Amino acid sequence: MRNRLLASLIALAMSAPSVWAADAASVTQSLQKGDLQGALQQVDTLLAQKPKDPQYQFLKGVILTEQKKDAQAIQIFQSLTEQYPELPEPYNNLAVLYAQQGQYDKARAALDMAIRTNPSYATAQANLGDIYAKLASQAYQKALQLAPDENASAKVKLNLIRELFEQGKSPATAALKVSAAQPGKEAKPVTPPPAPKPTPVAAEKPAAKPEPTHVAQPTPAAPAAAAPVVEKPKPTPTAEKPADKAAAEQTAVADAVQRWAAAWQSKNLAGYFAAYAPNFKPEKGMSLASWKDQRRARISDKAKITVKVHDMKVQVDGDKATARFRQHYTAGTLDFDGPKTLQMQRENGKWLIVREIVG
Repeated sequence: MRNRLLASLIALAMSAPSVWAADAASVTQSLQKGDLQGALQQVDTLLAQKPKDPQYQFLKGVILTEQKKDAQAIQIFQSLTEQYPELPEPYNNLAVLYAQQGQYDKARAALDMAIRTNPSYATAQANLGDIYAKLASQAYQKALQLAPDENASAKVKLNLIRELFEQGKSPATAALKVSAAQPGKEAKPVTPPPAPKPTPVAAEKPAAKPEPTHVAQPTPAAPAAAAPVVEKPKPTPTAEKPADKAAAEQTAVADAVQRWAAAWQSKNLAGYFAAYAPNFKPEKGMSLASWKDQRRARISDKAKITVKVHDMKVQVDGDKATARFRQHYTAGTLDFDGPKTLQMQRENGKWLIVREIVG
């Protein structure tokens, strides 16, 4: 993992603007020598000058990850998601660290947010596949423990997943990757030399659980490059039926509601607040800032939260929609299952909450 990290940082220094490149090159030299502590001191010096710089914060998170200081790295990446919720790489790296700790539901939620901010983020898409494979493995193991005779097929499926991780016969064998890219951009190969391909994690024993791992690395600040052009299929002469279009809109609203519930359940505050529109109106005449402070305190102090949405009905009228459903919420001794309504509006292609009504 260290070799891939250093190679990515070398590419980073080569492609950066002159001022940032000089700083990055100095950190890279320390990393090449295995002087992680020296690299950390250099980044801390840079952050003392620019404490809000996302690249320097990101680089520090990567160094801490290499030092196995997962708690500190998680704190930095979590802070980045709150400061810059539009950047996918911090979410991806959070997922890597959560997965290494066996917190696969939190890893999945973080990757969902990374993909939501950038649907074409290939690293996060690949990592999400690894997470789903791991979750499937756990489910099959549980089924075999509960009723081995009734779930014989689960053993076959479990063995297939283990083979995929252990023998490298599928992309799922790749370790979860930390993205080698400036926050907000997918890493691009530097020529010459070509960026090294990530190597698969050493095969584990059959009894061991596969741990996906890739950590993202920042590319220095640079003028935004044009997004790669993807050729789109030519539209067919047959126009989309109104019924199909309405169903697609309803599905998009329902998906937005489920992402909101998942962010709430995983206590992903950045993802949770990102589900609300800037003009969201809290009840009881509370200001938006006061409401956020209240929600942040109530969510953060819970040891565990579950939020399940069921019996959803969606109505769409142009750029406005209403989602009515039953919400099953549990936290500690509190267990509530009751009706809720979300009034939503579409902004820049995303459905956001403008009003939340309980009852």
